[in-house]
Order: sequence, then structure tokens, then C-alpha cells
Amino acid sequence: MGTITTKRIYDEPGDADGERILVDRLWPRGISKDRARLTAWDKDVAPSTELRKWFGHAPDRFAEFSARYRDELSSSSAAEELASRCRDQLVQGRNVTLLYAAKDASCNHAVVLGDWLAEKTKTA
Repeated sequence: MGTITTKRIYDEPGDADGERILVDRLWPRGISKDRARLTAWDKDVAPSTELRKWFGHAPDRFAEFSARYRDELSSSSAAEELASRCRDQLVQGRNVTLLYAAKDASCNHAVVLGDWLAEKTKTA
């Protein structure tokens, strides 16, 4: 069974990354498409512009941001489609790496998305 991880897009791609999915709504500055080595760019699973601006990467808002973002994910067909694709990869023993541009590795939307996907892709 593969795993879901998160990684900054500015970090070097690795062989263990497996499927490399950019989950930011905006393309990261200074990254070429060749350097990114993406499998997919799922910008529709990123937080809404309003939620992203409200959050502003303020650590004291992360808990509330996480709850609001999970609500958005739960009503998103794009997120459900991503969960299905991830499940297919994981069952085949392939890893999935969610890529993001934020500087804080523990306080960003990819962490929330990764947790949400892990719950959605659990197999009995």
C-alpha cells in the first residue's frame, strides 16, 4: 500500500514521490513546468480564494481554517475525484505526493488535504 505525503514544490523531486500533484490554486513563482515534474495540477481542490485570504497563513487561525477547508472539501466533486484517483494509486502500492508552495510545512492547506485524503482512501 502506498502513502500520501506532502512536500514543498521547491524541494527536489524524488524517486519515492510517486504521483506528484500540485494542490495550489496559483502556480508557484520561480518553478518551471519541467522542474516541477508534475503528474497533475489539481487547483480546484485548493481552498477558495476567500478562505485562503482570510487564513493568511496565520498559525492562530489554522484550527478554524482546517475546519472550514474540510467543509469545502466535503462538498467538492474535484476533491472526491482526487480521493478516488489517490485510492487507485495507493492500492497499487504507489505513493502520492501533494505539492504546495507555502513556507510553513505544518500549517498549510496541503496538510489538511493530506489528512482528509488519508481518511477518504482508507480501505477495509
